[in-house]
Amino acid sequence: MAITAQDVNKLRQMTGAGMMDCKKALQEADGDFDNAVDILRKQGQKVAAKRADNEVSEGTVLVAISADGTNGKLVAFACETEPVSNVEDFKTLAQSILDKAVADNIQDKEALLAATLADGRPVSENIIDLVGKLGEKLVIAAYENVTADQVVSYIHSNGKLGVLVAFEGVNGTDVSELGKDVAMQIAAMKPVALDKDGVDSATVEREIEVGKEQARAEGKPEAMLEKIAQGKLQKFYKDNTLLNQEFVKDSSLTIRQLVEKTAKGLTVKSFKRVAIGA
Repeated sequence: MAITAQDVNKLRQMTGAGMMDCKKALQEADGDFDNAVDILRKQGQKVAAKRADNEVSEGTVLVAISADGTNGKLVAFACETEPVSNVEDFKTLAQSILDKAVADNIQDKEALLAATLADGRPVSENIIDLVGKLGEKLVIAAYENVTADQVVSYIHSNGKLGVLVAFEGVNGTDVSELGKDVAMQIAAMKPVALDKDGVDSATVEREIEVGKEQARAEGKPEAMLEKIAQGKLQKFYKDNTLLNQEFVKDSSLTIRQLVEKTAKGLTVKSFKRVAIGA
């Protein structure tokens, strides 16, 4: 069966695939459009399987805050190269995924991948289709869903780093400026936990051992190693837990003091920091 330019264009409009890919699919399907669509989808699956181990270090991070400010959702949609991250189809799908998360109040990444978009097909299948079209590994690198009295977001200028900060005890206080400051602190200083109680035991043990080894290398007596290591651990907490970090705009304050100074009873409940390629 002869494949016309009109046929190729029709399939391209249906799938968004490239002209040559559409022509080849129609030829293989002997002009049957449904079969041609399936062929293109299988092509996406093949590309996805082939590139499954590739690193994704580019992409976009998008956030949405509910109208009442009590919920924030963040989607990190990642790809392999910067040019692909700038393709309109990539950006459109990323926004569609976030919009779906908001519309259905989706709670986790697994549910998001299974959610159906406007074409009636799951997010996961739409991603595979775009993999076939763009020829790169594409993944939802992260999905965060945060609820609190007030949630504030921040997206870094490169579009690859996003933060959600959850506040409790707001009681009518305008925390927009504080939230922006705290979110930018998180973006810049990369805290590993909210407070020292949130640091996992493996990290604590590692820091103690590193502290002991450093002290030993400096020739400190064995009897003093534990005490020295504990001192270094406290320094680690100060540098790496959000509430104990010095505020980058005013080193006379910790983040805990900054929050407490803003309003009585106000606290940071949690935070999420997501970066693509870092």
